[in-house]
Amino acid sequence: MDYLDKYSYAPDSEGMGRALEQLAANLGTFASEQVYKDCFSMMDLTTLKTDDTPSSVARLVGKVNAFNESYPQWPLPASVCVYPNFASVVAAERKCDFNITVVSACFPSSQSFLEVKLKECEMAVEQGADEVDIVLALNKFLAGDHEGAAEEITQVRSCIDAVAKKQGRKVHLKVILETGLLRTPENIARASFLAMESGADFIKTSTGKVDVNATPAAAYVMCECIQRFYKMTGRKIGFKPAGGISSAADALCYYSIVSSVLGKEWLNKEYFRFGVSRVANSILSAVEEKTVSYF
Repeated sequence: MDYLDKYSYAPDSEGMGRALEQLAANLGTFASEQVYKDCFSMMDLTTLKTDDTPSSVARLVGKVNAFNESYPQWPLPASVCVYPNFASVVAAERKCDFNITVVSACFPSSQSFLEVKLKECEMAVEQGADEVDIVLALNKFLAGDHEGAAEEITQVRSCIDAVAKKQGRKVHLKVILETGLLRTPENIARASFLAMESGADFIKTSTGKVDVNATPAAAYVMCECIQRFYKMTGRKIGFKPAGGISSAADALCYYSIVSSVLGKEWLNKEYFRFGVSRVANSILSAVEEKTVSYF
């Protein structure tokens, strides 16, 4: 089965290029205080460093807890995103309304035994994760084993749902496609449809750990696939660009793509997220009209 045939979708590179050029030329029309604040509210504020420690993660959470004391007119980020072993730290320190996101299932390579991936996801949810970001099993997908790649997502979905049900709550699943390694629009589209069919609540561009991460072209293809999937199934899937998003202008770029392709219904934290570690200060600076280094 070819997902492109199933969903009657073929990426139009020339048309997409023209659309992206037009959006870039008109990007300034999106640059309002409200749009910047909306982008801020859709951030997964991220720390994924090798030298992260319980105390460094706790300090980041403390900054989020205290954010509205300094910026009372601003929304909070949608979530704080950490490695799975820090989910319990964020849960213990959290004192305001944001979600706990973890990268899991042997992030960023997804190169391990499925049993190990499932156990890591299970433990993260047990320790408080509200959202789980996993990487598509490229070792299977790029070898042509699309069924095997889909089965891994399905099993993670079942695993986190079972743990969350015991706790009386729901957990969201984001699937990272690692678009820079998929290389072609066709592969990005196939991976998008595969992930959505297999139970993803969001599809995400990148880990931020490879040479090519989020790009406007990859984002455009993914959003077109989300639109097509919604029209054929009635199920709304979220979109998360991540990796290399470092400025307020970058945020506006992806906001404009989602607005253009998917429309206003997707311009909220239920269906649109940014994976960011640096852009928060840039957005704050753009609105406050001075250099802000809060995070």
